[in-house]
Amino acid sequence: MVFWFRGPPSFIEKKDYQLQIVNWEDYTMSFPMRPSIFNDVLGPVMRGPSSSHCAASLRIGRLCRDLMEGKLDRVLIEFDPGGSLATTHEAQGSDMGLFGGFLGWEADDARLQHSAEHLALAGIEVDFRLSDLEDKHPNTYQITLDHAGERRSLVAVSTGGGMIEVRSIDECKVSMDGGFYEYLIETKYPQKTKSFLELVADLGSVEWLVSSGRCKARVSRREEMDKGLLQELKTLKEVERIAVLRPVLPVLSTHDYKVPFTTCTQMMELNKREERSLWEWALEYECARGGMTKEEVFNLTRKTYQVMRQAVETGLEGTEYEDRILGSQSVKFREMFERGNLVGSGDINNRIVMYVSAIMEVKSSMGVIVAAPTAGSCGAMPGAVLAVADALETKEEEILKALLVAGLMGLFIAEQATFAAEIGGCQAECGAGATMAAAAIVYLAGGTPEQSIGAASMALQSSLGMICDPIGNRVEAPCLNRNVQAATNALSCANMALAGYNHLIPLDQVITTMYDVGQQMHHTLRCTNLGGLSITPAAKEIEERLGQKVFYKNC
Repeated sequence: MVFWFRGPPSFIEKKDYQLQIVNWEDYTMSFPMRPSIFNDVLGPVMRGPSSSHCAASLRIGRLCRDLMEGKLDRVLIEFDPGGSLATTHEAQGSDMGLFGGFLGWEADDARLQHSAEHLALAGIEVDFRLSDLEDKHPNTYQITLDHAGERRSLVAVSTGGGMIEVRSIDECKVSMDGGFYEYLIETKYPQKTKSFLELVADLGSVEWLVSSGRCKARVSRREEMDKGLLQELKTLKEVERIAVLRPVLPVLSTHDYKVPFTTCTQMMELNKREERSLWEWALEYECARGGMTKEEVFNLTRKTYQVMRQAVETGLEGTEYEDRILGSQSVKFREMFERGNLVGSGDINNRIVMYVSAIMEVKSSMGVIVAAPTAGSCGAMPGAVLAVADALETKEEEILKALLVAGLMGLFIAEQATFAAEIGGCQAECGAGATMAAAAIVYLAGGTPEQSIGAASMALQSSLGMICDPIGNRVEAPCLNRNVQAATNALSCANMALAGYNHLIPLDQVITTMYDVGQQMHHTLRCTNLGGLSITPAAKEIEERLGQKVFYKNC
């Protein structure tokens, strides 16, 4: 039996400092982290087709590497045959991300598309297997790591938008999201002295993990442990090994923060007492969540914006990448736009189509993008917001504030629902992007907080039921069309809200409805190649050509 408890407080009896577990079932607990704008919503900055696959798997791989202190000979990766990864892990970049993580790379590393070759050069053998896993989350990774006779295991899930949860290490139940420095101090159970217990208790937040007669003290810290102290711990007779799992998230966590609100309703109640702009509420939330100053939050927003802007510019110059379905189409669109050959040429709608296409093409060519909130929907919100801002000749500072408004709407979705298409379908990705963009566009137009929230509600209402059925098992089509649809939906809903249209259903209720609808979808319609457009004869022909390395230059 595996025991997981926090201690050693009063509910653990101490007899000669040998631990006796009392009523352990009552004390299995996790420490859920509140979402962060730059962890969960406007990020990660990455390469690859899918944040749920590429960025998340890379972060999982990084933690695996740290668990083995950077020493790997063989890796076994198991997926459940009933999960999403069984059919998508190769084509949508899970393998690429894992390999990059095993090598210690970042999610925007230019070498990622060649990570398999680099892994082979490093002498690391990898085997994939379909197994009936205990954890039935559709994005579950069960990984066994070997080096020189030493074996470790880790189970983790991708929760959407590049976020992860590690659920077990060496069969010990845990809950880690990669937001702390995690120190796993291994000792023989139950041989622990009073001095050792007291020393560990002073290091930070401590959980004791017990399995198969062995014990680990898990110490979670926001700051890296002093190297001298770490070395001192390693020399103690009780300590056999210390694994240091470094953070993989841009915004680190603390155990003692308190956010001002978690839902839109709560925020607007606060706003009745102290009226503010939505971007100011976003700023206050992120400062509290991440332990940052307002200047630090704005600096992160500016860096995020710069990546989004560069993606638009890069895409409109033209992108090349052999292994994709759709070629560089935004260049021709731009030419027709500038010549006035499009219907309504010069209007904001056409600029939105152009920007969204450019960003999606950069993603599909392994360029650097911001998953906002996911890589599969990376074009919708940035494309819509930047296109409207450029049409209105908006100054950069106001664009940054608009992005914070978008991030705030995303926080409510991350808190109450999901960004993972494997859980909620494309409504959770492109629907979320439309929701975020609509609120930001209202801000750019000078609307009120109530109008922004109304626009967000209408945009998500318009997205309910959208399935995820990638053609050819790639995150390209119908993803591009749906990103464009989401962005233009956002513009329409923003204008409707500015004109006083009644959204009727509060945003929080629409968000929870979206999650419920996702649960009612058949699993084949949630990011697999088993339903919807992905199983049409034309899609299967495309999939066959891709398998034969016969690529499309343009479609």
